[in-house]
Amino acid sequence: MTSTTEPVGDFADLAATTLLRFATAGSVDDGKSTLVGRLLHDSKSVLTDQLEAVERVSASRGQDAPDLALLTDGLRAEREQGITIDVAYRYFATARRRFILADTPGHVQYTRNMVTGASTADLAVVLVDARNGVIEQTRRHAAVAALLRVPHVVLAVNKMDLVGYEESVFAKIAEEFTAYASDLGVPEITAIPISALAGDNVVEPSAHMDWYGGPTVLEHLETVPVSHDLTACPARFPVQYVIRPQTAEHPDYRGYAGQIASGVLRVGEAVTVLPSGRTSVIAGIDALGESVDIAWAPQSVTVRLADDIDISRGDLIAPSANPPATTQDVIATVCHVADQPLSVGARVLLKHTTRTVKAIVKEIPSRLTLDDLSQHPDPGQLVANDIGRVVVRTAEPLALDAYADSRRTGSFLLIDPSDGTTLAAGMAGESFASQARTTVQADEEGWDF
Repeated sequence: MTSTTEPVGDFADLAATTLLRFATAGSVDDGKSTLVGRLLHDSKSVLTDQLEAVERVSASRGQDAPDLALLTDGLRAEREQGITIDVAYRYFATARRRFILADTPGHVQYTRNMVTGASTADLAVVLVDARNGVIEQTRRHAAVAALLRVPHVVLAVNKMDLVGYEESVFAKIAEEFTAYASDLGVPEITAIPISALAGDNVVEPSAHMDWYGGPTVLEHLETVPVSHDLTACPARFPVQYVIRPQTAEHPDYRGYAGQIASGVLRVGEAVTVLPSGRTSVIAGIDALGESVDIAWAPQSVTVRLADDIDISRGDLIAPSANPPATTQDVIATVCHVADQPLSVGARVLLKHTTRTVKAIVKEIPSRLTLDDLSQHPDPGQLVANDIGRVVVRTAEPLALDAYADSRRTGSFLLIDPSDGTTLAAGMAGESFASQARTTVQADEEGWDF
């Protein structure tokens, strides 16, 4: 297997990735943890001692069969309550692909954790209880997946065994969810009828649903086309650390260390340092202790420039031919994840890549209503789990891409400066793929920076 630090696309002759990052989501008791446990168990990805431990706990509860949800619900409170609270990450592999799985909570109180788990996902599996159909939390998870630009969504209609494996039940839920998610701009939706408890259509095809001719969940996960070609995007290099050893061996060495967020860097390329706008040329690139002529995302490297420029942590190095725009008025969609409300006029910290700046929430133009995707204008504040549009004024310029163009350099966090609590996860620019960009005229009066 190849490392995900190697490129694809134009560099496919050098390496190919077989890694899929995916997240599971759904309402409470829809069976997410059971689905994950079934995936791990039936794909032979569970160690013997893990399975024996689950069997012992299940037997002590009087259960006839192992409770596969225990393979992922590791917190004591999770096992006692039978719900997922924290994001559980699992790593497993089949002969066709490697997987990083984020099993996210279903309770509305922990929707913030779903944002964390899906932020880097290539695919989201949204579970629905066949008896309940599409509910508010289902719509909320679909909206979060759409906002985070997750390119593939799987609707897993679970507990089909409890509705007699009826095709009509599945078809109705699939039609409703697909229409809703399509309105959000989700590019690809695949509906699969399953029973995580019985194992129907999870790893092995179901003998009870001969009317379904599509893939099982694992087959779809193994074959869905996923591109990790960050090299196709414009180069972005957030500076994390300045290296100046000032030793007898390296008296004049000045290097800028960090991880390439996207694109390709080449020795001899003209670059611009943002937000200052100063320009230079890449004189050298050091990777793993050796000088190289080319480096690509997501490699961690040290870049040396031909000119001595005042550069520090938080600056961004980008090609002079295609730099991001800088702004102090950030227009974005945010998922509010804190218990305390986010109000107009709130003073916050905005963390973007390696840069953290002071900021003020200037406007909250709208809050999303999940039932019909309408916008509630001027709500004044956002509370936990709300999704809304904001305008944030920063004390210093930021080199910010649109989230639609780059999930790495188009995302940011709003942080409470008093205690470091994360308040909201933000996506710069247009919200949903199917909606037009919202334009907000900024009022400069009354600002002190």
